[in-house]
Amino acid sequence: MAEVIDGKNVAEDVVRRVKALTAELLEKGALKPGLAVVIVGEDPASQVYVASKSRTAKECGFHSVQHTLPAETSEQELLDIIGELNADPAINGILVQLPLPGHVDAGKIIQAIAPQKDVDGFHFINVGKLGTGELETAFVPCTPAGSMLLIERVRGKDLSGLNAVVVGRSNIVGKPMANLLLAANCTVTIAHSRTKDLAALARTADILVAAVGRPEMVRGDWIKSGATVIDVGINRIAAPERGEGKTRLVGDVAYAEAAKTAGAITPVPGGVGPMTIAMLMANTLASAYLAAGLKRPSF
Repeated sequence: MAEVIDGKNVAEDVVRRVKALTAELLEKGALKPGLAVVIVGEDPASQVYVASKSRTAKECGFHSVQHTLPAETSEQELLDIIGELNADPAINGILVQLPLPGHVDAGKIIQAIAPQKDVDGFHFINVGKLGTGELETAFVPCTPAGSMLLIERVRGKDLSGLNAVVVGRSNIVGKPMANLLLAANCTVTIAHSRTKDLAALARTADILVAAVGRPEMVRGDWIKSGATVIDVGINRIAAPERGEGKTRLVGDVAYAEAAKTAGAITPVPGGVGPMTIAMLMANTLASAYLAAGLKRPSF
């Protein structure tokens, strides 16, 4: 059976390191790292995510600010708040929780965030830096950054010559994941729902990243023997075996099947998920280090 990649454990390691480096930063006389989270509306899942992000920021010793705005907040009002946060030296990271209400242009809002405070890594300048290999100053989206850290825990930092297949081409996960793997000297293929003979392609992968949003689409016979499998998917499906109306969480990979062949695999939940908030903290800390004229720490 495959090694289970414990994302919760690695995420806790990242948060511990962020805490220690925050203390070092304060000893140098720099400002406390500051994270501002902006949420618009009452989406229950977003409320849970935002509470978790704010709680972890405080745990790390950050200055934590939360703007909770009504659903009818106008686009201009939101832009004005972002402008204030951009100008505030106490804030190093700005995160606008998605999704936004339909009357607000999410793309316009994201691009209004100062690139050096874009700890989600969605601004075009950060996208361009990642795409051209400028990783020293780029902010990388948190989920692929966390996935990469999990891969390195299994394979080491030198991934030269390994074949990597990324199933999914989103701007949030698939494309940045492919760029990170390229920067690590993998041979990378981006696959998606229209890829011909996807199963055969997946079987060539030493590293397989599934980020397509389809429950258990990647089957056990898609996995190369010994491959490292990173399952980014999180899907809620019916679980009648647990009782009427019950559900359970599954990934994009059929875990029980894949674990028989893979060398290492992330579970769902408990794999990639915990890494996302941990890497948000790491990005905010990196922004604070850069603002202080210091080299950003590595994780």
